[in-house]
Amino acid sequence: MRIGTSCLVALFVAVLASSAKAAEKVDLLAGDGLAGWHYHLVDKDVKKEDVWSLEDGILKCKGTPLGYLYTKQKFQDFKLTLDWRWAPDTKPGNNGVLLRIAGEPISFLPKCAEAQLRHGDAGDLWGFYGFKLKGDEARWRDVKGHAELGDFWGVGKIKGAEKEPGQWNTYEITMQGGKLTVLVNGEKVNEATDCDVLAGPIGLQSEGGEIHFRNVHVTPLAAE
Repeated sequence: MRIGTSCLVALFVAVLASSAKAAEKVDLLAGDGLAGWHYHLVDKDVKKEDVWSLEDGILKCKGTPLGYLYTKQKFQDFKLTLDWRWAPDTKPGNNGVLLRIAGEPISFLPKCAEAQLRHGDAGDLWGFYGFKLKGDEARWRDVKGHAELGDFWGVGKIKGAEKEPGQWNTYEITMQGGKLTVLVNGEKVNEATDCDVLAGPIGLQSEGGEIHFRNVHVTPLAAE
């Protein structure tokens, strides 16, 4: 069967348009406030706006009570970029970026992978509530019988690349197939393999210590 030139051109344009759409960057802080996000807090009487606020493109999280903000949209293969800083003139605390969230919250966390944000540990990778991942044996960590999180595991960062508390840092997180790679301030600091492959929300924790986020963008990637 012969296909006319015009049909081939139309098909080529359609493929290009489809590819461009698939790779379109999504601003997760765009729109009306935090309308694109759900939330979970261990204290059911506390509202989302009591913990998280968005003003002039900066998302501020008070850090208490424990919980997390998570996107209504689900992502499987993607590149996520964001800036974060600990609130100036405050003591840095704990936090994390939650990836491929699977199901409902189990404690103050769900089943997911986490790219750590605790000051001094940014770049550590963890799997909670059975989320599978593998990493360098020399940097592998198994935690057993944690009071709230049970057994979990992860791989420590290759090196630190954080700035001083109060300064802005940039995270670049890529999940494609079973591979998870993280860069801090442009430097590769960790990777994991054999991750669970599923579509799930992206989350930002509330875990003790005021933290700020900006420029939170996700670009969907083609599945491997």
